[in-house]
Amino acid sequence: QVQLVESGGGLVQAGASVKLSCAVSGRPFSRYAMGWFRQAPGKEREFVATISWSSGNTRYADSVKGRFTISGDNAKNTVYLQMNSLKPEDTAVYYCAASGNQRESSWHYSYEYDYWGQGTQVTVSS
Repeated sequence: QVQLVESGGGLVQAGASVKLSCAVSGRPFSRYAMGWFRQAPGKEREFVATISWSSGNTRYADSVKGRFTISGDNAKNTVYLQMNSLKPEDTAVYYCAASGNQRESSWHYSYEYDYWGQGTQVTVSS
């Protein structure tokens, strides 16, 4: 079994920064990408960012481009999401996910991911 555990969420004011972490453990698997998604109350889960575990290539949702940065540490088996200039509309439960699929062009789709964390709440007050 593969486990993903997120941490780092909390309540912050608009304009603040938060760094989320996602630690991967369990049985080895061919991991091609790690992604972050979020789900706000009453809304569908949406793509935030993804990173290729081999090349380090990244991709972002337009809504977070220039404010969020995804990165990974192979040695620690951990992926991060640095979130700067937070806005109230960034309020959501943030999920990390691991994909064993090689279709890089599809990594912004949640169905491409095989394993998910339990989520961490980020609340941005105005």
